[in-house]
Amino acid sequence: MARKGEVIIEFYPVGAYVKVSAIDPVTYTEVSIVGDPTVGEEELKRVAIQKLEYVMQREHKQPGIRRRGGSRI
Repeated sequence: MARKGEVIIEFYPVGAYVKVSAIDPVTYTEVSIVGDPTVGEEELKRVAIQKLEYVMQREHKQPGIRRRGGSRI
């Protein structure tokens, strides 16, 4: 069972770059970034988590926003 504050991080090499996904296992909110692998895993992870936190805060502050397909969040 996932605890509050846990984040799943996935790294996918794509050519000369790496796609990093950050997933909140409680809400299933997922975000991705693409970055240069030479900056290091920790920095890429930090940026992906920062984006996830931003998206989750934005969605929480604006309830009722319609997503594509007409579903409400």
